[in-house]
Amino acid sequence: MPKQTFFNLPENKRKTLIEAAEQEFARVPPFEASIANIIKAAGIPRGSFYQYFEDKEDLFSFLLDEKLKERKVYFITLLKKHNGDIVSALMETYHNFLVELPDEEERNFLKNAMLYASNRIENSFSDMFDAEQDKRYFNDIKELIDTSNLNVKDEKDLILIIQIISAVAFHNFVEKSIKKLSDHEAMELFITKMNLIKQGIYKQ
Repeated sequence: MPKQTFFNLPENKRKTLIEAAEQEFARVPPFEASIANIIKAAGIPRGSFYQYFEDKEDLFSFLLDEKLKERKVYFITLLKKHNGDIVSALMETYHNFLVELPDEEERNFLKNAMLYASNRIENSFSDMFDAEQDKRYFNDIKELIDTSNLNVKDEKDLILIIQIISAVAFHNFVEKSIKKLSDHEAMELFITKMNLIKQGIYKQ
C-alpha cells in the first residue's frame, strides 16, 4: 500500500504519478518496468518516489487493486443484469475484457499483470472474490447470486464455486496470450469451459 505521504499529495500530483506509472506498466511487464521512466514522466525526484511507495511492485499492486475495485462494481452490475446467474455474468465480464475494453493502455496493463504475476500480484486477483479479504463485497454478491441451480450446501461451497470459475477465467486469458488465440477463439474456449462446469464432467 502507498505511504501516507502519497495520499497527502495534491490531487493533480497524485494523478500525474499514477498516469506515468500506468503508462510504464502497460508498456512492459512489472519486472521490466523502470522507476526511472516513471519518475521522469511524473517529474519527481527518485527520493520522492520512495517517500510514496516501498518499491515498484508496491506501486503496481496499488494500481492493480484500484482497477480491480472497478471490475468489482462492474461485476455486481452484471449479476443484477443476469438475474443472479454467476456464470453468465462472468462470461460477459470476460467478453468485455477481451473485446469491448476500449482503453488499450488498460488492456495492456491487465495483460501484463496476468501474464507476469508474482505471488503478491496474483493474490490481488484471487482476493477479488475472497470472503475473508472483503467481507462486505462478498456479502453483496452472495445476496445477488441465484443459488437455486447451483450444487451448494452452504457458504463455503459457494466460495469454492466462485474461486473455481474465476480461476478458469484467469488462466483462460493466460492461455489466450501464450497460444496467441484470437478474441473469438479465446471466447469460444472459455464458453466451452464454463459449459463443462455448468453441466459437470460426469454423465448424469
